[in-house]
Amino acid sequence: MSKKNIVSIEDRIPKLKQARKKKANRRLIFYLSIFFFLISIIVYLQSPLSHIKTIQVHGNTHVSNETIIEQSGLTMDTNIWMLNQKNTEDALSKNPIIESVKVSKQLPWTVNIQVNEYKIVGYMKEETNYFPILGNGVTLKQLGQSSFNGKSPLIIGFTEEKYLHRMAEELNKLPQNISALISEVHWQPSDDNKNKILLYMNDGYLVDATIRDFADKMEVYPSIVAQLEPKSKGIIHLGVGVYFESYEKKSASDEEEIDGVEEENTTE
Repeated sequence: MSKKNIVSIEDRIPKLKQARKKKANRRLIFYLSIFFFLISIIVYLQSPLSHIKTIQVHGNTHVSNETIIEQSGLTMDTNIWMLNQKNTEDALSKNPIIESVKVSKQLPWTVNIQVNEYKIVGYMKEETNYFPILGNGVTLKQLGQSSFNGKSPLIIGFTEEKYLHRMAEELNKLPQNISALISEVHWQPSDDNKNKILLYMNDGYLVDATIRDFADKMEVYPSIVAQLEPKSKGIIHLGVGVYFESYEKKSASDEEEIDGVEEENTTE
């Protein structure tokens, strides 16, 4: 057959050639779009548009917003996509006032820091100032005040740091309705029991107890008082056995036994 008689399909069907060209153009546009999209992302990540613009702090009372932001290590030059939330939380957890913290992103430019601080369990008086004591035993020297509101007890006589910490941890475990009944906590260590404490209660009773398992035993305080005569006042002993000693009764035979728990004396 003569070459002159051979005709390509594309010449016979011009529309097929045009369709292939359009397909090639679409493919080129697709690849170019991806290319420019990736370039845009790189430019965005390198530009101030991806930087943190707002840092919001919630739940803090004792630590200022400025201090928390500074300790977080976050700045307005921090890329929000490069933020390592766990590292930021670990950095803030080193603050002794902060019990727990949660860091989260709020796109496009906001970081939220949710703080949970240790609660104030008492106050220590030094000279003319009252200093809050947190549930982990930390004394907030920077928050001294000339008076206190009485919502938390005065903590008196704790000259050894480890016993103050133990006492604060026990007070931190108490339900609010019971801790609100305590006016003062006095440390009264003896040779055979350095955990010994004496509590002055707002309802007029004294409580003779120890730091060890204090929170567990104080939870039954309301039920103990409910067993007593309304007008009777005295000392509730929460030591080896639980009993009530009236101010008006002197002899051991006049002591009123109350169902309770036993405790082992210890010097530690």
